[in-house]
Amino acid sequence: MSQQSRSNITTGVLKALGVFGGVQMVTIICSILRTKLIAVWIGAAGVGLFGIFNSAIELFGVLFHLGVRDSAVRDIASSQQPETNKIIIIVRRWVLILGVIGLVVTMVISPLLSNFTFGNYDYTYAFIAIAFIIFLSSIQNGELAILQGTKELSRLAKASIWGAIGGVIISIPLFYYWRINSVIPALVAYSIITTIAILSQRVSILKPAPRISFDETKSKGRSFISLGIFLTISVMVNHLVSFLFITYLNHVGDTSVVGHYQAGITLVNKYMGIIFTAIIMEYYPRLSQVSRSQNRTSIFVSHEISIMLWILLPVIAIFIASSELIISLLYSSEFLIITPFVVWAVVGTIFRAISWCMAYVILTRGEGKVYLITESLSAITCITLNIIAYNNCGLEGLGIAYMLWYVIYTIIVGMVYRFRYNLRLNNEITRLTTIATIAIVISVVGFIYVGWYIPAIVGLVFTPIAFRRVTRRRLAKQC
Repeated sequence: MSQQSRSNITTGVLKALGVFGGVQMVTIICSILRTKLIAVWIGAAGVGLFGIFNSAIELFGVLFHLGVRDSAVRDIASSQQPETNKIIIIVRRWVLILGVIGLVVTMVISPLLSNFTFGNYDYTYAFIAIAFIIFLSSIQNGELAILQGTKELSRLAKASIWGAIGGVIISIPLFYYWRINSVIPALVAYSIITTIAILSQRVSILKPAPRISFDETKSKGRSFISLGIFLTISVMVNHLVSFLFITYLNHVGDTSVVGHYQAGITLVNKYMGIIFTAIIMEYYPRLSQVSRSQNRTSIFVSHEISIMLWILLPVIAIFIASSELIISLLYSSEFLIITPFVVWAVVGTIFRAISWCMAYVILTRGEGKVYLITESLSAITCITLNIIAYNNCGLEGLGIAYMLWYVIYTIIVGMVYRFRYNLRLNNEITRLTTIATIAIVISVVGFIYVGWYIPAIVGLVFTPIAFRRVTRRRLAKQC
């Protein structure tokens, strides 16, 4: 790969990180604001109802959307015009079909859902409204997949931001005036506003639009639907394992232990995950485009891992140094007990970056069975390590388990990457992984046994180095 090509890739990654990192922050702030307003104006009952209905929306969304949001990106990104137009039309048809199925099934079983959830039929109409939300979210997923697959990342960012902000604005008067009765109307209004924001940025089909028969819709949609089914099963397996462990934790500990664990996992996965979500938005469609080339795939994966590790190294060190402050700000001083858990778990973020970059190769190759196997092995590893670690070391042990989980997952995915696809990471990745791991372990040990200034020093030392490493190829283009 030429110097200019590497420069273009690095520029694209940094641009995506800047744009979607900002999007994630706006989305999180809007989410925090909505939760705060619900707690103040509606109270605990409102928070509980929102939790129940959002869980139902998430569950049925996973079941009825069949992973199209992720699987369709691959087909769109790897296609060429006029084939791209055909796939876009087919994706829109499929999400409409899946949305209608989700709508009808959820409406039919809404009385059963009300009785099962609340012990009466008083919330039947609420679940009918949720069926409408599931239909809209299917349409949203299709359009978001199209935007990502066609690399319309600025449109995707605008849709996400305006959807989040618009949803909060429309919710405020509903919360204030209707209080507990605003729960379902607010959820529906939020979904409608989000749909409008996404549709306002939808990709247009070049005229004249190609004619596509039902048989062609079925045959061409089979690839991303098949992959989506395996993605759906993978998500369900992970949800099941998470539920089983939380149930176990509630039995051997108590609800406060569960709360501390959830707070720690949210902190590491959600807030550190901002970097992952931002970069993957650009990386996945780009990797899909070159999936047929062994050499380009290998170069792209190694280049992406290198960029992510250089970005993460100082960020993780500074995160460890300020972990107590972050926990106090986002939660309260009561949650400072999770600090050892968080600082050990964040070490696993290094291996999370490496494994994610390699795992996306499986998706770009469309091998749903292989992906399901790796994710299932990962889930089994996770719950096994968690149980052993908690029984021996409590909450801190769960942080160590998180770190070891991603080390093992990296080995699992690495074996698939090497032996199934005959791909290799370059030597630079091995050296960089070693440097990053040593630096972060020093940060953790220094933080626990000496003080916050040890990881702060590590972060300050590596920040200018990382900046030069990440930007030097990009700057070479400008020279």
